[in-house]
Amino acid sequence: MNKIIVLILAMTSCVITAQVGINTSTPDTSAALDVSSTTKGVLLPRISNLASVSNPATGLVIFDTNKKCISQNIGTPAAPNWSCLSPYVAKFFYMPSVVFDTSTLGTGQTKDLYTLYKNQFANVPANARSTSAPAAIPFFPNASDLYYYVTGYDSTVFRINSISDTGVLNYDVLSNATPASFINIVFVVK
Repeated sequence: MNKIIVLILAMTSCVITAQVGINTSTPDTSAALDVSSTTKGVLLPRISNLASVSNPATGLVIFDTNKKCISQNIGTPAAPNWSCLSPYVAKFFYMPSVVFDTSTLGTGQTKDLYTLYKNQFANVPANARSTSAPAAIPFFPNASDLYYYVTGYDSTVFRINSISDTGVLNYDVLSNATPASFINIVFVVK
């Protein structure tokens, strides 16, 4: 009897993990599901009424037949937010507006462009967004996810010295800004 109890305890305490493979006997260990084919693709569930998906998991992926796109729930099960995944998403964008103080001339000044961008997108006050909009605008989580460019600037006011890989701009202020002074900063997705 003791042997049976020990055997049952041993069997119930074992944790087994496995990957599922379709058309492969060696599924990749990092995948829960590994589909292997050189001639066929994977067909996602096709849905026309996204509201009919009750409590969709965050990250759930379907094909939206109305928008004709692969769509992912980036919200929560209680408050789904379906977003089309598209190859046509812009690969670059202009940095949000920031103030460059030009009242004092100086060399070697710095601006952390990534942190300024992240802080503006991370917590938008309720009175500065539409009533149903979330408080945060999606942003790239790491400074190293982007390339940084200054594509144009008033060279009588600024001298651009360098931009680090983490988005820290080093610049000199040569003179006070005029109403026509400008600086254009572009972020490019890696």
